[in-house]
Amino acid sequence: MSDEPWKDLVDLNKVCAWMDRVGLGSGAIEDPTPLAGGTQNVLLLFYRDGRPFVLRRSPRHPRGDGNATNRREARVLGALASTDVPHPRLIAACSSEEVIGAAFYLMEPIDGFNATVMLPPLHASDRSVRREMGFALVDGALALGRVDHMAVGLGDFGKSDGFLERQVPRWRALLDSYRDYEGWPGAGSIPGLDQVAKWLADHVPPSFTPGLMHGDYHLANVMFRKNGPELAAIVDWELATIGDPLLDMGWIIATWPGVDGHTIAEFGIKPWGGFPSIGDLVDRYREGSQRDTTHIRWYGVLACYKLGVILEGTYARACAGAASKITGQRLHQSCIKLFERAQSWLESDRLQ
Repeated sequence: MSDEPWKDLVDLNKVCAWMDRVGLGSGAIEDPTPLAGGTQNVLLLFYRDGRPFVLRRSPRHPRGDGNATNRREARVLGALASTDVPHPRLIAACSSEEVIGAAFYLMEPIDGFNATVMLPPLHASDRSVRREMGFALVDGALALGRVDHMAVGLGDFGKSDGFLERQVPRWRALLDSYRDYEGWPGAGSIPGLDQVAKWLADHVPPSFTPGLMHGDYHLANVMFRKNGPELAAIVDWELATIGDPLLDMGWIIATWPGVDGHTIAEFGIKPWGGFPSIGDLVDRYREGSQRDTTHIRWYGVLACYKLGVILEGTYARACAGAASKITGQRLHQSCIKLFERAQSWLESDRLQ
């Protein structure tokens, strides 16, 4: 195996030949550089004919069908081209697995930064800029919620019928599947699990307006502009589907640090002072959305439930020796904190 893992997953000669066939420049591929990204993808920046490209493909051992996920991501990015949603611009997609052993796509690089990694001097030194960054995150969710998914060709991208009613049983089934990992202590290690699930089932909103949702919308999955507080792009579209876009706002609520900057999940920023409160963010969403936000608390609780289950999966794998024990334990504690936050919201309309 190569000392640079991406070389075993991306054959640049084959990529170059494919680019010739689809008319994307000429000559050799130059300066290939791996980019940091999620654990569920490989990102490679390179140049051809002086133009930059970012290639994205699934890892060697993806969870689920990595090729299907890649094709869905490419389809979403292509559909967003005619909208005002900030996103990586799709250049071309290869749905075939025959070129490099997996489906992949090429997109334009993003001139921006991930705030959970670092803040540039402008953002780190100005509380007012950080406050607007919080509102920009909400504005991104609002833009996505305005997309007419039928008009952009995503009418069959997900099943909206019964979407809200399916959520609790679907994610509980995923949690129960972790029993296959030897050493996992089971669902009983998550305090409040059954209480939160019952409350969600008993308080499902009576209706919603279907739309395109990101599915994992939080601070770590957006990039901000380097010269201001606005979003440069929303990234990592693995969980995108047609459902209830209010859940993206619920995801913001669930993952937003408390007033002291303490993070419930894995998405903190330093320095934290100046960022809006959860209440401020909800007000921003309500002012900018035509959707019924009466049940916004329910979406926050659901997001805690869903994300907690997802994080617990890494802990289960760690118990079986299939993931880092340190990472697994950290994410297990994040899962517990998410359920604690959810429990605190069951009897209170005050989101904090």
